[in-house]
Amino acid sequence: MTFSDDIIRKAQKIKLLLLDVDGVMTNNQLHYSDDGYEMKSFYTRDGHGMVMLQKSNVDIGIITGRKSPLVTKRMTDLKVKHVYQGVPDKLPTFLKLVADLGINLQEIAYIGDDILDLPILTRVGLAATPADGDAEVKSRVDYVSEFEGGRGCVREMCELLMKSQGTWQTQMDFYLRETL
Repeated sequence: MTFSDDIIRKAQKIKLLLLDVDGVMTNNQLHYSDDGYEMKSFYTRDGHGMVMLQKSNVDIGIITGRKSPLVTKRMTDLKVKHVYQGVPDKLPTFLKLVADLGINLQEIAYIGDDILDLPILTRVGLAATPADGDAEVKSRVDYVSEFEGGRGCVREMCELLMKSQGTWQTQMDFYLRETL
């Protein structure tokens, strides 16, 4: 992963990473069982990147148009504090969260993959989309990930933020520590 100086400068300011779910944390496919239960796949490396990022003092939240018990379970497992589901018009929820947190827009990164994410993507300090994001979105973001949604784009952003903010080595040291 190679990032431009501009992307690194923007990443250094980020205090909150917001994510869409379908197409960002998942591969944008919905699967239903015969009895109507929804199933999704989450990429575990994305999840672990989120855990490390939160340990590095960057907050994480989701704003997603769909509502799913699976997403609730996954966000609970990852200890994500800001979870907004069933929000087809994401901008009002986003603006309320910004006001509630008292955070500057330049201190927020957002990963979205479709045109309904544009109202947020065009306002944040660092806007990104997965490699398979919509063409309209790709033309309007700061960074297009090397990875597809549900296949590493979230992990890539988490690593970018940690490396830009100088917290990556602390996370690595934890895993590379010598045991007694």
